[in-house]
Amino acid sequence: MSAPQPVPPHWKDLGKSSNDLLTKDFPIFGTSLEIKTKTPSNVTFKVAGTRDNKSYGISGDLEGKYSDPKNGLTFTQAWTTANVLRTTVELENQIAKGLKLDLNTSLLPETGGKSAIVNAAYKQPGLHSRAVIDLFRGPTFSADTVVGRDGFLLGAEATYDVTSGKITRYATALGFSAPEYAVTIHGLGNLSTYAASYYHRVSRDVEAGAKAIYDTKSTTGGIALEVGAKAYLDSAAFVKAKINNSSILSLAYTQVLRPGVKAQFGIAIDTANLAGEKSAHKVGANFTFEG
Repeated sequence: MSAPQPVPPHWKDLGKSSNDLLTKDFPIFGTSLEIKTKTPSNVTFKVAGTRDNKSYGISGDLEGKYSDPKNGLTFTQAWTTANVLRTTVELENQIAKGLKLDLNTSLLPETGGKSAIVNAAYKQPGLHSRAVIDLFRGPTFSADTVVGRDGFLLGAEATYDVTSGKITRYATALGFSAPEYAVTIHGLGNLSTYAASYYHRVSRDVEAGAKAIYDTKSTTGGIALEVGAKAYLDSAAFVKAKINNSSILSLAYTQVLRPGVKAQFGIAIDTANLAGEKSAHKVGANFTFEG
């Protein structure tokens, strides 16, 4: 008898280990602050703000989130400094086991702009499917499915425009995932762009990854390549480094100062323009307080 198959990741999480290694924890575009608190009644508040190093503008949002695990209900509402109101309602494992429904809306009071997206996700051992309906844009209907068996993953995505009656976007992916490493190949943008990613947990304290992207429609040609690594210094600190074939070297350091308090620092250096313009290099920091 074969072992039960785990639930595979959904479409957007294919190659997540490599993407997280190469994109997360690099606060190089400004200084940001995030504060999270939770009340005894399961209401979580989050205040986040970012000061952009290029425009010196400050953006932020205030978010409140209520969770009722017993009834599978989550309600989230946020208000941003751009005067955008966002609301999300999620319902999980109530209509059927493995089925999650959510409604995401946004409203711009000044312009009257609005959006409403309905998501349905169904997951079972060896299967993870999603359907998305954008009610005001198109409207469009998107669906994706990932099937997995013995570590092998196969996924596909397509978007259908209801008004024109045409499939406007499609993509596919193939991958293999194991506890120590993962490999994923994507065919995106109607199979006009190809991406390959690799992740390897070298040891308990070291992770490495790489990603290559080839766009057949690019006028410059060539492959965009990026490699990176993460090393844990101890249980409360780690460093990350990455470099791409555009000669951009990024370094980051994360330190948990105490339970609930985390500081991150990052810098991106254009190694091909070390003595050039100041704007060629980026530096930033992020501070998170969670109670």
